[in-house]
Amino acid sequence: MIGRWLGAVRGALGFLTRLPVGFRDGDWEAFRVTPAAFPIAGLISGVLAAVPLLATETLTATTVALGYLLAVYAVVGIHHLDGVADLGDALVVHGGQERRREVLKDTTTGVGALLSVSITVAALALGGLGLAGLPVRAAIAIAVGAEVGTKLGMAALACFGTAVTEGMGKQFTDGATARSFLAPAAIAVATVVVPRSPLGAVALCGAVAGVGLPWYWANRQLGGINGDIFGAANEIGRIAGIHLGVIAWTLS
Repeated sequence: MIGRWLGAVRGALGFLTRLPVGFRDGDWEAFRVTPAAFPIAGLISGVLAAVPLLATETLTATTVALGYLLAVYAVVGIHHLDGVADLGDALVVHGGQERRREVLKDTTTGVGALLSVSITVAALALGGLGLAGLPVRAAIAIAVGAEVGTKLGMAALACFGTAVTEGMGKQFTDGATARSFLAPAAIAVATVVVPRSPLGAVALCGAVAGVGLPWYWANRQLGGINGDIFGAANEIGRIAGIHLGVIAWTLS
């Protein structure tokens, strides 16, 4: 049992991050059927990506924001942005569900992809600038909460979503059930309850809500989700969580 959980976490870190954890036989399969590995990977990657935020009270805000932006993509990689790019092209194309699904599979990069990726990176950078103006503990709580929250949102996609085509998304939805969402939810809640961080809880909730945006669009415009929606949800959820957390701090 413990071996399967460790394999699932290795599989999650290997798929969701750039951390050199190394794959072993069975890790991918263990991850695919263990949604609880999503928030665990989010906690690990969120803590590592938040390291530059330790300097919020010593370095300039722009330097810290740049450090956070670079740290996020150094830890989680840029492969999830491919989902943002494909979603951007699908958003602007004319036609019905079948046409939009075709665009998602197309490797050609259109203006929708360029704009969506640019907005996503800019939004994360601006979120990092907001974090850089906060006290260290508040900034880290929001950053970690947002990362855990967006991974919890991905777990929700796997547990409750319906895949529209064969591929990565279907591997996750076939490997999870609604009942299996209880474990990732409990793990995610524990990451903000144990340190008693209200800002982390706000960021977590904001990230989950952010994941709901591409999910809702995909159900209406595609008839279901796929791997690109998972990737796009990961990026959008993080941004939503960070910005909502910063807003909550400014209003407190």
